[in-house]
Amino acid sequence: MDIKALLKNVVAYNASDLHLVSRSEPKIRIDGKLVGLDMEALDGKEIEQMCYALITDRQKKEFEENKELDFAIMFPDIGRFRVNYYYTMNNEVAAAFRIIPVQIPSLDDLKAPPIFKQLIKREKGLILVTGPTGSGKSTTLAALLNEINLHESKHIITIEDPVEFVHENKRCLFSHRNVGEDTQSFARGLKYSLREDPDIILVGEMRDHETISTAITAAETGHLVLATLHTTSAIQTLNRIVDSFEGAEQIQIRNMLSVSLAAVISQSLLPKNGGGRIAIHEVLINNSAISNLIRENKIHQIYSQIQLNQQKTGMITQTQSMLKAIKAGMISKEDAIRHSTQPQELMNLIGV
Repeated sequence: MDIKALLKNVVAYNASDLHLVSRSEPKIRIDGKLVGLDMEALDGKEIEQMCYALITDRQKKEFEENKELDFAIMFPDIGRFRVNYYYTMNNEVAAAFRIIPVQIPSLDDLKAPPIFKQLIKREKGLILVTGPTGSGKSTTLAALLNEINLHESKHIITIEDPVEFVHENKRCLFSHRNVGEDTQSFARGLKYSLREDPDIILVGEMRDHETISTAITAAETGHLVLATLHTTSAIQTLNRIVDSFEGAEQIQIRNMLSVSLAAVISQSLLPKNGGGRIAIHEVLINNSAISNLIRENKIHQIYSQIQLNQQKTGMITQTQSMLKAIKAGMISKEDAIRHSTQPQELMNLIGV
């Protein structure tokens, strides 16, 4: 079986992912749901042969030693994919391929909230885009950088594992760096990026307290830093950052975060009525009131601040975003409740 033929199915069906797992036919994800292709079930050896045909000897060695491998690959006649190889029981190779659009979408294409265009005009600060796996974080970040690329003249360094969207230098200069190939780790790449004259730094994922601390320091010292976390709400994001540190360090990181944080964008992708998916956003914009609550360790009170003065601040809760989408007939009440981080609040508002 030809891996390229399988990946062409991803494009043909407008799917997001391809999964190859032993004792199952190849499956693709369409609008968030797995669908099996009309093919025979694969065995581990077939999957291994297809997967190994795409990687170098060095990557094979890394995979066999670490039991995991992340990389990106481009097929000129098909598209660009982010790939993860892993092992399942009986030492069998499995793989997940996610398509990365070659054409980078604009914020208008994504129908992003207008506040997004204001955020990226900042000279410094930390902008976090959060959400579960598959919620479109990378696409939102790419659209934010694309907007900067169209209107500003900046040096943008991206540190990713792997590099997903490859930006063409328009008005900006991009330095794309792969963790494991171009730098040893997120923390190391971020530390040394400060000596590379960046205006903007994209950190693919803040995985540990060293990366988090360095990102916040970079934002404090005059850089615009964009990063992701696998959290589902603004409050959870702030708690995750603070909880990455211990004891007296938490006080220091809260003080730094209260000054350097620009915004938290938490998003999820919901099935759209009539097909496709729609991004639902919760947006927290740092201001003096929120900064004080972060510094005083009263993060649990921030949610009520997001609900206030939204016309002026551009902030919105996930519940309010869902409510707007329901009233516009874009999503169902059932899907909204299923994906909500505040289901009881949402049910009270929609009368369920």
